[in-house]
Amino acid sequence: MYVVSVKSSKLKAVVAVVVLTVFLLLGIFYVAGRKHDTAEKQKNLIDLRAGTAQERIAFLSQFGWSVEEEPADVKETVIPESFDEVYERYNELQKEQGFNLTPYCGTRVKQWSYRVLNYPGNESNSEQIRANLLVCNGIVIGGDISSTALDGFMLPFDSLETDGSGVEQEVTQAVDQ
Repeated sequence: MYVVSVKSSKLKAVVAVVVLTVFLLLGIFYVAGRKHDTAEKQKNLIDLRAGTAQERIAFLSQFGWSVEEEPADVKETVIPESFDEVYERYNELQKEQGFNLTPYCGTRVKQWSYRVLNYPGNESNSEQIRANLLVCNGIVIGGDISSTALDGFMLPFDSLETDGSGVEQEVTQAVDQ
């Protein structure tokens, strides 16, 4: 049988180091958890179903958008196998709002475009403002609010909640390239 004796001052020091290490690790895990992408958390609270017209309109209404019931345009598009600079910037917009198109590279998706009826300051000209949804297997995987005007813009879905002052992305080519 072995007996180990430790002076109480050494024991206190070891216990203090262990306790500090535990608190430090807990703090690191807490901070790392808090830094988790808030857009991803928000996405988890949003109903992403988009298999029917009612579901697509309901998706947009979660962000405060009013759109015409009939889509302005519906088309199939393929997310490219590799992204060029324009698609990289478009995907950055998607990531800002909790989506990511990278897992869908090479996938055929549907793009639904609806005329927005309540864009601030543009209610009378709904032709120019569109809500674009990228849908795969009845689930929204991305999209934007954009202007079809020559000097247009592209915003995340929640830009109405921020009074239309969301971060504009200079994306000059269509999603379906």
